[in-house]
Amino acid sequence: MTLDPRAFRQTVGLFATGVTVVAAEREGDVHGMTANAVSSLSLDPMLVLVCVGKQALMASLLQETRGFSINILREDQESLSTYFAGGWKEPTPPPFRFVPWDGGPRLEGCAAAIGCERHQILEGGDHWIVIGRVVALHQGIEPRKPLLFYGGRYGRVDTSASTPAPDLGWVEVPVQIFYDPWQGDA
Repeated sequence: MTLDPRAFRQTVGLFATGVTVVAAEREGDVHGMTANAVSSLSLDPMLVLVCVGKQALMASLLQETRGFSINILREDQESLSTYFAGGWKEPTPPPFRFVPWDGGPRLEGCAAAIGCERHQILEGGDHWIVIGRVVALHQGIEPRKPLLFYGGRYGRVDTSASTPAPDLGWVEVPVQIFYDPWQGDA
């Protein structure tokens, strides 16, 4: 069976993600790139990962620099996502500023930021899997509503009451439930 890359992209796009700007500094210049392939990886040691296309400028920067930051965008920062993704059409960029920080260049006004020291870079098809050891954390001021990406479009968290999923009946096969350490002692 042959799988269509476009169908794969559309299917994976149904997994809602946050939107970040990954930033690194080289020779006094800060470079940023929009990324949504970002995930926590480990609590001990604290590790995160970001996937960067091999052809992206950020791929070479992350191999040359010691650290980087992952800046989680707020719902009102869609223009920054577009700008750092290379899709900005206006003659001047949207307003933004990177501020010095223990974790590398931090995007001022972001919902949160994670400062990383490069830990490891692994090959992953047409992307590099960049693993960062967390060295600094920042949470922006309230409200910290994140910008989302879903189905090829930007979205926002809706905290209003919603209708429950339909009851599809009993599951015919046994389901194994594992302990989730993120939930603490149950």
